[in-house]
Amino acid sequence: MEHHHEHSHEHSHHHDNHHSHDHHGHHHHEVKNLTSAFIIGIILNTLFVITEVFVGFSSSSLALLSDAGHNATDVFSLLLSLFAFKLSKSKATDKYTYGYKKATILNSLANAILLVFVTIGIIWEGIIRFNHPVVIQGQLVSIIAFIGIFVNGISAYLFFKGKDDDINIRGAYLHLLSDALVAFGVVITGIIIWYTHWFWVDTLISFVIAIVILVSTWRLLTESLRLALDGVPHTVNLKEVVDTIHQFKEVKGVHHIHIWALSSNKNAMTAHLVIEDSDLTHFESVKQKIKHSLQHLNINHVTLEVEVSVCDDSICN
Repeated sequence: MEHHHEHSHEHSHHHDNHHSHDHHGHHHHEVKNLTSAFIIGIILNTLFVITEVFVGFSSSSLALLSDAGHNATDVFSLLLSLFAFKLSKSKATDKYTYGYKKATILNSLANAILLVFVTIGIIWEGIIRFNHPVVIQGQLVSIIAFIGIFVNGISAYLFFKGKDDDINIRGAYLHLLSDALVAFGVVITGIIIWYTHWFWVDTLISFVIAIVILVSTWRLLTESLRLALDGVPHTVNLKEVVDTIHQFKEVKGVHHIHIWALSSNKNAMTAHLVIEDSDLTHFESVKQKIKHSLQHLNINHVTLEVEVSVCDDSICN
C-alpha cells in the first residue's frame, strides 16, 4: 500500500509539472506585467504626493495636505502589496513548507483595514471642518486634484485585468480607484468653492467619498478575513466540488473535505474518498481525472485520501 502511495505521489507530481509547464510562459509574462504595474503606480503616486505637499504648503491649503497624506498611504499600500506579491513567489523552506504564499492574504487584510482607517480619518476631518470652516483656494485645489485623477486612474487601470483573479491585486486596484474618486470629488469641490466661496461643500463631498470607499472596502475586508481564517474562498463552490467528485462512479462517498486559500490566487483541498476494493487497481487514473476536474473549479492543489468500502452502496452513502 505504501508503494502505491509513493507511485501516486510521483504520478501526481508529474501531472502537476505537466500542467504548470503549459502555463509557464503566460504566468511569467503576467508576473512581469504586475511587477511593472506596482513600480509605475509607486513612482507616479510618490511624485504626486511631493507635488501636493509642495503646493499645499505654499498655498496654505489644508485640503491638498490632507489629500497628500491620503495618497501617501497609497504608496505605502502599494509597497506592501509588491512586497507580498514578491514573497508569494519565493520557494518553500523547512520551516515554511508552503513558502510565503499567504503573505498576499495578510497584506490584503492590512490593505482593507488601512482603507477603513483612511475613511474614518476623512469623516473625522470633515466633522472638525464643519465646526471650523477652512478658507480654500478653489482654483489651485482643482488643478492639482485634476492631475490626481490621471495619476490614480492610470495606476488603477494597470491592475484592472488582474483584480478578479487575485484579492491582493483587487486591494491595490480599489485603493487607487478610491483615490481617483477622491481626486474627482476634490476637483468638483474646488470649482464650486472658486465660484461660490461655500467652503462647507468640501466637507460634504468628503463625506460622500468616505461612504463610497467604505462600501467598496467592505467586500475586500470580509473576503480577506475569510481567507486569513482558512475559510472557503468565494471563487469556490463547495456543493459544486462535492457534485463533481460524485460524478465518478468509482467514488461511493466523500467526507472530511477542507478547502482553503494557499495564497490570494491559489486554493488547496484535502478530502477522504470512499471506493470499493475492486476499484483500487485503476484508482490512480480516476484520481488524476478528479484533480483535473477540480482545477476547473479553481482548486490547484488537491490531496485525496483513499478509504476502501467493504459494504454495499446504501450503507456507505
